[in-house]
Amino acid sequence: MKIGLIGAGAIAHFLLEEINEKRQENLRITSVFVRDREKHHLLESNYGVKLYTEIDAFLDSEIDIVVEAANIEAVHSLLPAAIRRKDVVLISIGALVDEELLAELNTLANEFKRRLYLPSGAIGGLDLLQNAHVLGTVTSVALTTRKPASSLIEETIEIEKVIFKGSATEAIRRYPKNMNVSIVLALAGIGFDETSVTLVADPKIDKNIHQVEMTGDFGEATFTIKNNPLPANPKTSYLAAMSILGTLKKIKQKLLIG
Repeated sequence: MKIGLIGAGAIAHFLLEEINEKRQENLRITSVFVRDREKHHLLESNYGVKLYTEIDAFLDSEIDIVVEAANIEAVHSLLPAAIRRKDVVLISIGALVDEELLAELNTLANEFKRRLYLPSGAIGGLDLLQNAHVLGTVTSVALTTRKPASSLIEETIEIEKVIFKGSATEAIRRYPKNMNVSIVLALAGIGFDETSVTLVADPKIDKNIHQVEMTGDFGEATFTIKNNPLPANPKTSYLAAMSILGTLKKIKQKLLIG
């Protein structure tokens, strides 16, 4: 499968290393869309890709799927055009807090018979949630996210502090750069308004910790994820980067689990 990559940041470099450098079976990044060709020109020689600065030329290249690994602004400006012509893996899921954009991408995917893949990112258990809610009988989903205090607040604290408690809708509005997990959780489950979120600033931890609790006719489930940072960028979850590669590998698999 030939992949077109939008972006050239830490996650993009992770994918180039893991796919092109380590030669993942049946996967190859062949095209990369960037804003500044001169800044990223070494990608061509280092990873055997071709750089593009025009979106139409990028989409015209011989690619089977587009992976967005840039930012929310790129999703708004580039994804509507991309999904008209290619299946898309969307990483900057925070863009989907914009209900109009989410509806537009959904409409375009249906109209042009394309798939929009949302990797699980920094959490797991989404298959459990989706299966448990297949009959619409999950009654509650609660997310508690703990992050190093310095990444959330400016004041110095010695004990943990709850800085937000409410719905995923309000959490995303108030902390759009910190609540991607709540977005994918709400989309997989019972919705933005019904998913409850607690955000905790903790001065005694050095990684992000997510705890998900769900109840329904199926029973109860609780799971916790403690994320190590991506070595190349401490602001990015290692698991989030790996989930993208996992999504790409599953697309062509004949044996699907979960």
